[in-house]
Amino acid sequence: MTRQRATAVGFVAVLLWSLLALFTVGSAPTPPFLLNTLCFAIGGTLGLIWAVLSGTIASLRAVPIKVYVFGTLGLFGYHALYFSALRLAPPAEAGLIAYLWPLLIVIFSGLLPGESHGKGHIFGALLGFAGAALIIMGGGEGFSTQYAAGYGLALLCALTWSGYSVFSRLLGKAPTATVAVFCLATAVLSLPVHLVFEQTIWPDSTLGWAAIAGLGIGPVGLAFFVWDIGVKHGDIQLLGTSSYAAPVMSTFVLVLFGVAAPSATLLWAAILITGGAFIAARASFGSSN
Repeated sequence: MTRQRATAVGFVAVLLWSLLALFTVGSAPTPPFLLNTLCFAIGGTLGLIWAVLSGTIASLRAVPIKVYVFGTLGLFGYHALYFSALRLAPPAEAGLIAYLWPLLIVIFSGLLPGESHGKGHIFGALLGFAGAALIIMGGGEGFSTQYAAGYGLALLCALTWSGYSVFSRLLGKAPTATVAVFCLATAVLSLPVHLVFEQTIWPDSTLGWAAIAGLGIGPVGLAFFVWDIGVKHGDIQLLGTSSYAAPVMSTFVLVLFGVAAPSATLLWAAILITGGAFIAARASFGSSN
């Protein structure tokens, strides 16, 4: 597969993740770790079927255990944090803070061989975090302490996924089929946590079950497989840049379906985060030339 094609394949994940917040809200009142269990079981099972049909299932035996541990912690940690954040804070605000991960991918990618940082990276990072601060402060109306826990979890989401994405680049020899194992292991880890800490609440409508199925097939399923191909074999800087479309698309999807109200605060936060990420990405392109 060419570098350009791998990058295009990776961008499919960005399109799918724009639906993550909407489907997560639609899955309420299912608690976060039960949601993790159901969605990753669907995504992992479909991935395992694909691995069997494509003939790559045998290659999984040669993958070092540390790769499985790394991938499982990345997927389990991010989504446990993400689902919890959207339960503890307004979905649009929590989603935009969590979507600082594209900016952080550009910043962290400087740790990779042959990459470096410049003033543009620092300025872009400051703009991105200014956007997050604008959301947290409620557009100047004051810090909403009742949502502080959700904001904090959303920020941890961004750190977790950006770290997972950047360091996946160093695991380029691991086949994409390993993602199926990551998903299934994440489902297995999520179940006991749910049983110990949460009350079992199933979706109370057909729409709720449809949202869970949608998560497992798309944003919590296919998205991870195409993203793995993109970050390992494509242009990770270009993927980071294109990922900045996700927070904007995600927020407008929430507004379109009436989950979030349109506001100047959301618009300016999206502009700041996207603009900061774009500046950081341009600095990355310049330093690599």
